[in-house]
Amino acid sequence: MSYEKWSLGYWILKMYARLADFFIYKQIIINGKEKIPHDKAIVFAPNHQNALSDPMAVLLYTPYQPVWLARADIFKNKIAAGVLKFMKIMPVYRIRDGKEQLANNDKTFDESIKVLKSHKALALFPEAAHSGKRQMLIHKKAVPRIVFMAEEKSKENIDIHIIPTGIYYSSYWKFNRTVIVNFGDPVRVNDFLETAQTNANEASMALRDKLYEAIDALTLNIRSKDHYHDIELIRDYYGKTFLKRQGKKYSPLQLLSSDMKLCRQLDELESTSPEKIKELVHELHNFKKLLKKHHLRSWLINHPSLNFLKIIRNKLVLIAGLPLFIYGFIFNAIPFLSIDYFTRKKIKDIAFWSSFFLVPGIVLFPLFYLIELLLVSSFLPGWWLKLLFIVTLPFAGKLAFLWHILLRKTWGRVNLLNLKLFNRVKYSQLFEAKNTLFKKLDSYTTA
Repeated sequence: MSYEKWSLGYWILKMYARLADFFIYKQIIINGKEKIPHDKAIVFAPNHQNALSDPMAVLLYTPYQPVWLARADIFKNKIAAGVLKFMKIMPVYRIRDGKEQLANNDKTFDESIKVLKSHKALALFPEAAHSGKRQMLIHKKAVPRIVFMAEEKSKENIDIHIIPTGIYYSSYWKFNRTVIVNFGDPVRVNDFLETAQTNANEASMALRDKLYEAIDALTLNIRSKDHYHDIELIRDYYGKTFLKRQGKKYSPLQLLSSDMKLCRQLDELESTSPEKIKELVHELHNFKKLLKKHHLRSWLINHPSLNFLKIIRNKLVLIAGLPLFIYGFIFNAIPFLSIDYFTRKKIKDIAFWSSFFLVPGIVLFPLFYLIELLLVSSFLPGWWLKLLFIVTLPFAGKLAFLWHILLRKTWGRVNLLNLKLFNRVKYSQLFEAKNTLFKKLDSYTTA
């Protein structure tokens, strides 16, 4: 197989996966695509937090068919190796795979040079592992090693451009989430080649650090080890308030930028004033405890005066949309709930959850749709009705999911309204806890 050549089968699978993404995500935001140079040797270098979803986020929304480099141990199964090869993934052997295996890297590096010299795209993760958190791991030397070796083995300067890429998910695995892919300014390998000729280690370290800084500026990276989950919760509760303090209107990109700023300040606060972080955590846990006690979500507290009108509006929408929910639920529930149950019960690493939603999903849903078409075909006299039926199923499934979410949100608003009408003391305690937390955050952060 010539990895650098365009593949029709790869393109068909890519288009099908893009269609699946349309239903999985609420929003797909690609930012900085214009920074990717044309007719250059490209290496995509994204952060890695969410297993298979990360390479999909890069390859689905660029014109390239990037060739990925992955650890060799996932190629041990012959069937898996065949599938990975079809998906343009090449193995990289490490010391832990056995010293005798390292010679196999020569073939991978030769293929990599072909890809780069053809002005196609390579891709690999500088962290060489996924974290499952909004927390970038220490970068390994894989990217510098490969690009320097490619330049060394090539008979001419390839002029490799590394594209730092930041990937952010509103949720790592929940259906109807948002993904943001931020492409940064290219890092030119030529800028490090002179140093590499005299001190390879120094050049590798410099390039590695440059990439870390570039990717860090493109995604949310919570550095705290002791208070990671607390800072993540503060971001969830207080993020939009912090954005509003800056006088900025809401958009997913604006909120991500604001959250990055907020988390950097909280990381710094932990380093310089640990006692203030302890105060914040105490108030945070008090507020969280009250929310949990009353079965409420934090976003409900931001505009409580609007709850009554929104309850009325939501109920009208729920009543009108009930037939559509029933239709979508009946024909989508079995594959959706089966995959959901299996993933939650059998997959221990949450970073793989989204992958196990995607891969079985793109197989099971079409299969169930065909079975359901056979079951109801006798009630659909014309071929156009059969076509309309099967085409509407995925749309009806997503609308049924959104109906369910609206029901849960409405129920939350009813809970808050009941608390306000029938238990003013506890209602006041809830808002006092929120105001105490937010006032401390106002004083400890700079908009």
